[in-house]
Amino acid sequence: MRPLAAFLVELFPTRIRYTSMSLPYHLGNGVFGGLLPTISTLLVTQTHNHLAGLIYPIGISVVCLVVGVLFVKDPEGEISS
Repeated sequence: MRPLAAFLVELFPTRIRYTSMSLPYHLGNGVFGGLLPTISTLLVTQTHNHLAGLIYPIGISVVCLVVGVLFVKDPEGEISS
């Protein structure tokens, strides 16, 4: 979790840093993390497959990966290895 915080600190300018970091972080954890047990249980009971509950967290992870690859830019302008 700490590398994410360090990345977000460098991503936003000082003037809007606190709001830019806290709003998406807390909404994401509250909505997607809070609904995880409910949605996973619903998927398992509807499909009668104990692995169906993994569809929700894997789907959210794939969406986050795609959004990150498409929209997050390197602060220095180039990818360092």
